Amino acid sequence: MEQAIIIAASAIGAGLAIGLAAIGAGVGDGSVTAKAIEGMARQPEAKGTILVNMLISVGLIESIPIIAAVIAIVLVFANPFIK
Repeated sequence: MEQAIIIAASAIGAGLAIGLAAIGAGVGDGSVTAKAIEGMARQPEAKGTILVNMLISVGLIESIPIIAAVIAIVLVFANPFIK
């Protein structure tokens, strides 16, 4: 019975981890992109620098859901809490 509760809690935790990470990444990507476009509109001569910084930031933001997916996979398939 205890093992079933641990498995159920791990599945719920994995789902929450992926869901919240995806929502956070979506909001972060939208915010970074909006500010980058706003900056390019204000200073078109700095477009190259702003674009490079935006792409680096988006890449770093997108690493968070990937890490959350790895943690979720560990919780579901290689659960360290199950004896």
